[in-house]
Amino acid sequence: MKVKNLRWWVVALIAIATVINYIDRTSLSVLWPEIAKELYPGHSADETKSIYALISIIFVFSYAFGQAIFGKIFDWVGTRIGFVLSIGVWSIATALHALAQGVLSFGIFRAILGVAEAGNWPGATKGNAEWFPTKERALAQGIFNSGAAIGGIISIPLIAFLTIYFSWKSIFILIGLAGLLWLIPWWILVKAPPKKHPWITDKEREYILTGQKNEDFDGDGIEDQEYNPNTKELLGHKQSWGVILASAAIDPIWWLFVFWIPIYLNEVYGMDVKSIGLYGWVPYAGAMLGAWFGGLLAQNRLKAGWSVNKTRKMVITLGCLIMLPALLAMASPGGPTTAVIIMAVILFGFQTAIGNIQTLPSDLFSGKTVGTLAGFSGMAAKLTAAGLTYLVPWLTSGGNYTPAFIIGAALAILALASVWIFIPKVKPMIKKV
Repeated sequence: MKVKNLRWWVVALIAIATVINYIDRTSLSVLWPEIAKELYPGHSADETKSIYALISIIFVFSYAFGQAIFGKIFDWVGTRIGFVLSIGVWSIATALHALAQGVLSFGIFRAILGVAEAGNWPGATKGNAEWFPTKERALAQGIFNSGAAIGGIISIPLIAFLTIYFSWKSIFILIGLAGLLWLIPWWILVKAPPKKHPWITDKEREYILTGQKNEDFDGDGIEDQEYNPNTKELLGHKQSWGVILASAAIDPIWWLFVFWIPIYLNEVYGMDVKSIGLYGWVPYAGAMLGAWFGGLLAQNRLKAGWSVNKTRKMVITLGCLIMLPALLAMASPGGPTTAVIIMAVILFGFQTAIGNIQTLPSDLFSGKTVGTLAGFSGMAAKLTAAGLTYLVPWLTSGGNYTPAFIIGAALAILALASVWIFIPKVKPMIKKV
């Protein structure tokens, strides 16, 4: 049996996994007002916000650790088995949230969830490098990243709706089961990489592999070989640090909204879970459009003859410049409708930039190095996200979120500077002589 355009089926499955990933992680923030009422009656908003922040920090630190180890795991066992391990464990961890009774038990289950969910990102980056030629990678990454946005769009109203019929404990079990069901089509469809997959057409196999061939980067007239440095050599390139630092700077902006949109709407505008369901999905709609826009724009420019260097830097710069004024505007957003629309603009800019930042590991290196660098950059990103999450209850004491948004604007500038300063030219690295 031959399947046409198999690479797009693969990226669609990874995007669906990302949708499930974000439903799982967003569920706690949406359900927190209900959980806090049951487990922490009589506590003030600032007190329950601090408890939520502590649980979230445990998740992010675990996620950072998971990014480092899962980058290596995907390089060792391959994309197929790597995703089975990642989504299988995180789905079980989600269902176990139903047994949580307080900070300790929530912390344990969130830690398991964080480690396992982290595999989705280096796995997707590696899958992108395996299944797509260079010119299509930004679009594939955009489709994959849009899964995060779609997960946010779906999860907030979906979970709010489910609270009408189910307890918060039952909801955790239901969304855990969804991830386990995903394993069935993944195991059937993704039998092997494109070079050896029995269902891929010869035409598509040739198209993918030809589009991944090395070029003459040093101008000596000979096609250069793939460069797969060890970890020490990898970290000896300033370009690697450009990817790591850019990820560390930009990622906390996303987590600021993932963790705090429902809490923000509850604290600033007095919304209950059902009202949050009506408003909270809007920012993720902007994120979804940004993911598609960033990928399509990069693909369009590459097809028009732009270099990878010019394309990546232009799209990343555009995304950061969209975020910057919108983050500052959140200092005084007015009513809830205006606030969520400004958030949508911020996440549009974020997704425009992040898809191309996440493509940089496969632009700079090849083979097993891609997953390793993606894992290191993801770990750094989650550590800085944990730092900001820790500061949010203090920064937003009394319901004033302006300092948090100003920090977000500064991070957008740092991300942009990291790419331009540490990566003078986006091109595949060659071994230092």
